[in-house]
Amino acid sequence: MRHHGPGSARAVRRALDAARPRVLLVEGPPEADALIPLAADETMRPPVALLAHAVDEPGRSAFWPFAAFSPEWVALRWALDHGVPAHFIDLPAAHSLAWRRKDPDDGHDLGDTEDSEDTEDTEDSESALDGRDGDGEFAAPGAAAAPGTPGRDGLRIDPLAVLAAAAGHDDPERWWEDAVEHRTDGDPEQSDPFAPFTAVEEAMTALRETYGHAGDERDPVREAHMRLRLRAACREHGDAGVAVVCGAWHVPALRQRTPVAADRALLKGLPKVKADLTWVPWTHRRLARAGGYGAGIDSPGWYGHLFAAPDRPVERWMTKVAGLLREEDHIVSPAHVIEAVRLAETLAVLRGRPLPGLGEATDAVRAVLCEGSDVPLALVRDRLVVGDVLGEVPAIAPAVPLQRDLDRTQRRLRLRPEAQERALDLDLRKETDAERGRLLHRLRLLDVAWGEPVGARGGTGTFRETWRLRWEPELSLRVAEAGVWGTTVRAAATARAEADAVAAPGLAEVTALAERCLLAGLPDALRTVMRALADRAALDTDVGRLAQALPALVRSLRYGDVRGTDTGALAEVAAGLAERVFVGLPPACAALDTEAAEEMRRHVDAVHGAVGLLAETTPGPHDAPLQQAHPGTAEARAGEQSAGGHPAGAVLGGLPARWRDVLRVLARRDAVAGGVRGRAVRLLLDDGALEPEEAARLMGLALSPGTPPAEAAVWIEGFVGGGSGGGLLLVHDERLLGLIDGWLTGVPPEAFTDVLPLLRRTFSAYATGVRRTLGELVRRGPGERAGTTPAADGPFGFGTEPDAARADAVLPVVRLLLGLDEPPPPPPSARPSLPAQPHPDLTDRDPVDRDLTDRESTHHDSTHHDPTDPDPTHHDPTDHLAEARP
Repeated sequence: MRHHGPGSARAVRRALDAARPRVLLVEGPPEADALIPLAADETMRPPVALLAHAVDEPGRSAFWPFAAFSPEWVALRWALDHGVPAHFIDLPAAHSLAWRRKDPDDGHDLGDTEDSEDTEDTEDSESALDGRDGDGEFAAPGAAAAPGTPGRDGLRIDPLAVLAAAAGHDDPERWWEDAVEHRTDGDPEQSDPFAPFTAVEEAMTALRETYGHAGDERDPVREAHMRLRLRAACREHGDAGVAVVCGAWHVPALRQRTPVAADRALLKGLPKVKADLTWVPWTHRRLARAGGYGAGIDSPGWYGHLFAAPDRPVERWMTKVAGLLREEDHIVSPAHVIEAVRLAETLAVLRGRPLPGLGEATDAVRAVLCEGSDVPLALVRDRLVVGDVLGEVPAIAPAVPLQRDLDRTQRRLRLRPEAQERALDLDLRKETDAERGRLLHRLRLLDVAWGEPVGARGGTGTFRETWRLRWEPELSLRVAEAGVWGTTVRAAATARAEADAVAAPGLAEVTALAERCLLAGLPDALRTVMRALADRAALDTDVGRLAQALPALVRSLRYGDVRGTDTGALAEVAAGLAERVFVGLPPACAALDTEAAEEMRRHVDAVHGAVGLLAETTPGPHDAPLQQAHPGTAEARAGEQSAGGHPAGAVLGGLPARWRDVLRVLARRDAVAGGVRGRAVRLLLDDGALEPEEAARLMGLALSPGTPPAEAAVWIEGFVGGGSGGGLLLVHDERLLGLIDGWLTGVPPEAFTDVLPLLRRTFSAYATGVRRTLGELVRRGPGERAGTTPAADGPFGFGTEPDAARADAVLPVVRLLLGLDEPPPPPPSARPSLPAQPHPDLTDRDPVDRDLTDRESTHHDSTHHDPTDPDPTHHDPTDHLAEARP
């Protein structure tokens, strides 16, 4: 039979019912005999797999998958239900895991690899009807070896393709479905239950006579071991009392009469390792051939449906598809289902098939239910044809201590593994969600990638995390591998983090590890990581690496603050690292080529973002508007004193002011690369640490006629490029736009083509509306930009200076929208008589509320009413909204 197929599984069950053997032999590792009784456990739900791994090297492993429609699984369940002994007879896993294959030309070791599912170590990858060799190559029927010789060039033939071609079919899968999987033979009680196996055996015998073992050097060894086990069973129970369930490719070899001595000689001297075996959950997706599984099938979900619904399978399948599409908000009615079934049956008749197969069902779904679109059809294939069914194994199955601790933690946190990808939003202020986040981060430290962190939805606060979860079968192997680090998830993650800190190649890796330890809640590991971090930071002199390390440290400070972690040592390291960056950055930005200057500009952005996070994390002088907060000034000293109450404030309070000093040096030093100088000016301007007039002066110097056009273009890219909102800056500050416009119109024609690609890269990053607005402003020309009267087709409301009065007019509306003020009272006629309520104390409001209130009161006289209003006693806060539109 074939390893996975609903027709094969039903045929095996019927044959066993008819034969009633006294012992059952199944292709599989003999070490798993003790695990067979677990298949009858009520909590065991296929798909599952036998996992074998070397005790001393868990990464060397192999899987034997079983689905509900696998003939071996059906045979095992039949034996357990009828009290018949069952045994596995394939080559022991101890030999399979130690197997090495030598290249015939140079003798190099081409054996075991870490990814067992895609290697020759996966025993089930030698499906008798799969024809895949260890390298994943197939021999076409026409390119097969000469009769009686192995496959040409070591390629294994595809028996299905050979048989299908002999029958006149070009699709081996479709031919096998018609011949075996869809076979009914009328009434099962009237048909010969052994007829399918006899026909398949005859075909395989002819193929083996022609192609031998088809190039797989392991088949003779495996078949020798199976013959020895078969002889022993026949001596004990008699020939008529033994049933063997195996891949059809091996049947001719098992029928072959060979001397016992010859079989034992093949098995003598095989390499061997100590192996452990257990049951692990599997998925339909991992049964698919597209996932790299050698004995895989194209449509495990479809095969599972055929096995579970032998009566009216097409009607039931269309109902499933309709239910899925309706869950995704597609309009599907019962009439659609009826027409799809009729079309599938008609297509089967036209194509000469005994029953509608997956091809006919898919064509009918596309034409009727999906209305000709392949987009919903892709969803049907992913969710139903392949499927995300995840099996379950009983809790009493053998497992490493780490796996048992993980299982207990998953149940306690109600975090169930699922094969289908799903999003998980965590609020770290809740204890259960915080523990879930710590578990996922600890597993990532152990290379068990159950969850992948993604950007939190609805904000950037550190108290929220969003994860994308998906459990893959090989994660069970990763847990077994991680068992060498400890018996619990926390202990293993701590030991792994400490080892990674010692072995980390660079400073950036250690800082990233510190951040991960904070996220995972591993204070013991964090101490070791911090010692390694302090040592690496003291010895590293590369400013670029220091700048890369700083953002991760600052994020760690924020995470530690949100999780209540003591970050005093982390703050000291971050402060020392920042000081070294501040001192070394100006000389490091000089004499750079184009690529190095671009990389340094990214470092400047990263450090600026990190310092900005520090300003949010630690109270200090950066809370107030800082124009000239130099170290040692009264302002800086006052800020440092105010920061003393924060765990990291005394150390980090003055860093924002010193960073602005560094940016001023970068902005004014001619030796610094143009892109870095332009970005420094922009960052200072955005922070309010540089007056607009000074920014315009620096831009004028950078764009002066004496500056080469290419260098000026690089300065412009640094100032307004990189998708950092530079387009809106030019829209709202026409002086800067005028400087760029004047410089661009003065570029000589011979130099214009050189700077054009750089300018296109800079301005193409802007949104479409921003580019359109800039085009309109430039088209009107500098002479018509002043004044409040717009051009007939130009944007409205742009002048040379901001109009504070008009801008402040929207403050009452903004306050109303934000709920900072109570809504205006209704007219007296509609207002009931209520006692007066005192206005809430403004001192109890948050800083944003107080700031908006102060600004509103500052401009109250100029915005509180319209002098042309016939009723000056009434003021509508929306009166100036239209005028204040930017």
